[in-house]
Amino acid sequence: MLVETVSRPTITSKLEMDGLDMPFATNAQGYSTTSGESMASEKFSLRVYSYLDRMQPQYAAFVGTITQGDLPTEGMASLYVEVAPGNEVFRLVDIAVKSTEAKPGAQIVEREFGMFEVHSRSQSEVLEAGRIVLDRLNLKPEERIKPFIASVQIITNIDPYQAQLLNRFRRGSMLVPGETMLVLECAPAAYINYAVNEAEKGASIKILHVSSVGRFGRMWLSGSEAEIVSARNAAVKSLEELEGRPEK
Repeated sequence: MLVETVSRPTITSKLEMDGLDMPFATNAQGYSTTSGESMASEKFSLRVYSYLDRMQPQYAAFVGTITQGDLPTEGMASLYVEVAPGNEVFRLVDIAVKSTEAKPGAQIVEREFGMFEVHSRSQSEVLEAGRIVLDRLNLKPEERIKPFIASVQIITNIDPYQAQLLNRFRRGSMLVPGETMLVLECAPAAYINYAVNEAEKGASIKILHVSSVGRFGRMWLSGSEAEIVSARNAAVKSLEELEGRPEK
């Protein structure tokens, strides 16, 4: 079952699994804006608006291994925004960083969508960056897409051979044979960052890998069976409680 989950067509290379699948820019699909024109048209979609109040130690450390922008550290607040068309992220990052002290950690345009992240030690600066971006879009947080959990799997007593296979692709902690592993997949992809952070708040686990670019977001966690169950419950609860509209 695990192989089926992690080998879906949206993961086509190790580069994409690392969350660094950047070269595939999309066009604007005929959609353009001017400085005085609202971007909230039927061709624009706010897919993810996800605020992390406090980045947990392991999650912040993992993000530091893949980010190509300003490095976040434990305790910072963070905001993830995913949009379509993808090229809109460039203007949104420009708005966020020129209006506040929040620093950009990611600005990614992939095959279909664009995603950016900003962070700061000041929660108010991150919230203000999000408010200004939403004001420019003439949107509210509730107009984002509600996250959908596509797959949740718990695998107990990991076999040594499977552990070796997974360790070749992870960017976080090592998976040790005999541990229990959680694999969770959700859409839109950027919500997985919120789920991982909340899972770390709720349980003593190890973060093996997080992929938040593409159609689906995925996370791999490991630990004792009891802690993994707690992490799963925390992650699922956090995603289910987010408000939003159904994806069309």
